Amino acid sequence: MDIASRNHVTVTGNAQGPTVVLAHGFGCDQNMWRLTVPALVDDYRVVLFDYVGSGRSEASAFSPERYASLDGYARDVVEVCEALDLRDAVFVGHSVSAMIGVLAAGMAPQRIGALVMVAPSPRYIDDEGYRGGFSAEDIDELLASLEANYLGWSAAMAPVIMGNADRPELGDELKNSFCATDPDMARVFARTTFLSDSRDDLKGVSVPTLVLECTQDVIAPREVGAFVHQAIPGSTLVTLDATGHCPHLSAPEATNQAIVDFLASL
Repeated sequence: MDIASRNHVTVTGNAQGPTVVLAHGFGCDQNMWRLTVPALVDDYRVVLFDYVGSGRSEASAFSPERYASLDGYARDVVEVCEALDLRDAVFVGHSVSAMIGVLAAGMAPQRIGALVMVAPSPRYIDDEGYRGGFSAEDIDELLASLEANYLGWSAAMAPVIMGNADRPELGDELKNSFCATDPDMARVFARTTFLSDSRDDLKGVSVPTLVLECTQDVIAPREVGAFVHQAIPGSTLVTLDATGHCPHLSAPEATNQAIVDFLASL
């Protein structure tokens, strides 16, 4: 299958500039980056895509076995980079995509030369000496609710994840994005996301890395941002004056400025 069609790859911006790849999180698609793209297109070649099972990707390419681990999604990223023959691209990953980017950079170091992690979490479940934000029971309940009634779960969880009570339209947008995803595919991605543990993978990151956290984020609390920053040698941590788990939607100006400043530093 053609990779560009499989992942609904979109390329825009300055064809002569360095390449920036924008990767969406669980339940989302490339449209979630629409407020970031205008900040990049004058100076950078911008690549967007949808993971298989999300957005306008080719649903027939979905494999529960392949996508039962983050490695499957990382292989998608590598294949997109190979199809476009990208070299030293900057991979900007939101939420679980931050860890997918770590894995992809390890698989194809010549393809990815820097990482931007937007609200990352290498593990969502608390562990001894580590606060991920959720107990194992919390995650079990979350997944059980999602699997029993995906549309109801989407309506209840989207406003919580977005975390901007004064802007309900953002929660509605995320809910609609969740609801547009095939429930069976979403269940696989959800289990892969919320049960993942990528903490050990952070130690192998050797490219320039920017970690963006929010002042308040129920999905990735600030202890997680500090952990990621400390685990990746030489990384930069920026705390955005933003609430919720999707600062590229709720605080696009601050998010875009942090990304642009990091790109300029490269």
